[in-house]
Amino acid sequence: MSLIRSTATIGIYTLMSRVLGFVRDITIASGLGASHLSDAFFVAFKLPNYLRRLFAEGAFNSAFVPMYAGMMSSEGKDKARQFSSEAMSFLTLILLIVTGLFIIFMPWIMQVLAFGFVKDPVKFTLAVTLTRITMPYILFISLVSLLGGVLNSVHKFAAAAAAPIIMNLCLIIIPFYIDPFTPTGAHSLAIAVMMSGIAQWLWMVWFCYKEGLLPKFLRPRLTADVKKLLVLIAPVALGAGVAQINLFIDTIIATYFDSGVSYLYYADRINELPLAVIGIAVGTALLPMLTRQLREGKLEEARQSQNRAIALALFLSLPSAAALMMIAEPVIAAMFQRGAFGAVETAATYKALMAFAFGLPAFILIKILSPSFFANQDTKTPFKIALVCIVVNLVLNLILMMPLKHVGMALATSIAGWLNVALMVVVLLRRDWMAIEANLIRQVLKIVAACAMMVAVLYVMQPHALLLMKEADELLRFSLLLTLVSTGMFVYFLISFILNAMNIRDTTKRWLRRKSL
Repeated sequence: MSLIRSTATIGIYTLMSRVLGFVRDITIASGLGASHLSDAFFVAFKLPNYLRRLFAEGAFNSAFVPMYAGMMSSEGKDKARQFSSEAMSFLTLILLIVTGLFIIFMPWIMQVLAFGFVKDPVKFTLAVTLTRITMPYILFISLVSLLGGVLNSVHKFAAAAAAPIIMNLCLIIIPFYIDPFTPTGAHSLAIAVMMSGIAQWLWMVWFCYKEGLLPKFLRPRLTADVKKLLVLIAPVALGAGVAQINLFIDTIIATYFDSGVSYLYYADRINELPLAVIGIAVGTALLPMLTRQLREGKLEEARQSQNRAIALALFLSLPSAAALMMIAEPVIAAMFQRGAFGAVETAATYKALMAFAFGLPAFILIKILSPSFFANQDTKTPFKIALVCIVVNLVLNLILMMPLKHVGMALATSIAGWLNVALMVVVLLRRDWMAIEANLIRQVLKIVAACAMMVAVLYVMQPHALLLMKEADELLRFSLLLTLVSTGMFVYFLISFILNAMNIRDTTKRWLRRKSL
């Protein structure tokens, strides 16, 4: 399956999930607003999600997929299935212990993770309770990640990409039915998070069973293969998840500011849409491809695949970042401003979105560059780079938080992301694992030119849209936002076609020629 086709498969399902995610967040914003309930719930929701992204999707998947795919191609399906069974059994044991410890010691853990809540006993107690409810989610969603890695290794991407849709449906539907029986809306949401983990796990079990790839639960043992997996996982936990660690640092510090956690959450949710659809989709499709090419000794093909992935990521991420920075205010106003979420919340959130959007291409490139290290089974270098970037992010947080408050935290995360990219590129070039072709540079210049024209058009349109939004109802606000987005996309793709960025014009001509035959 080609890189573009694989990326499209993952991207489409991810986009569907993110659309439902916006419906979910609109419901949460309308019901909880930016309050002590939303702050407590978002901490409870983020903790298992951060653990999932760092240790399940990030560390575990990045280490597991190259090993599993290598065994599948060189030693056969039975050996690969035995390895996946051993890995799943050991992972389950570790996760049961970790989950239990987190639930038991949550009051003390919360003093570290959300020390700003300590000054508010009601908010602190609520955050502890909600996080205890959501913690089992990490067990089930980690198993989902493992089963997804099994399917991705054989180029079956759809099931894993569609799993988050189930989570969003659970968070939209379940609270509607159980809310009358829970103390607050935040409690019903926390219960829905836990139940969504179970639902996603059952979904992945079914698809692995259909493909004949379902691992078995065995007696947990530290076999040679599992030990090698653990050695690879430890550094990747930081190397692949630096952006998530930086965001979590933001959350910890944001607890010192009233509604800071909520402002960062809502802004990050918007920024996560292109990050997930582009970065996760391309990175997920690229890893097994690079692993196979390197195992077969096709170094030049691997470099070309990486360059195509970089070009595709920049073609989609640069206009997304530029547009989000330019029309951040109408985006937040249209998506969230209703009910308990008013104009003050919009003003605080859109500034954070602009800061996050500045780093969007960097966050995506990290996901594109990381597979080059993982496919070569080098997990130590991304770990070292991650450590540098985490320290830089923390220092910048402390410097920028006073003048810019929560916006400074978002900006610090973006700057650390760009530093991460720069360091990765330098190392990859030195090791000859990457070659920046002249064609890639030409394509990037064309993409930048198309983005500049799009920004100029949005700059002219935005003030008029904001003026109309002030007195508009929800439908009109969405219509105005849709007009801005569609106009920006039209201008960008038109200029890209004229400049032949990403060879759009040549591809279109070939497609039309085939249609006419």
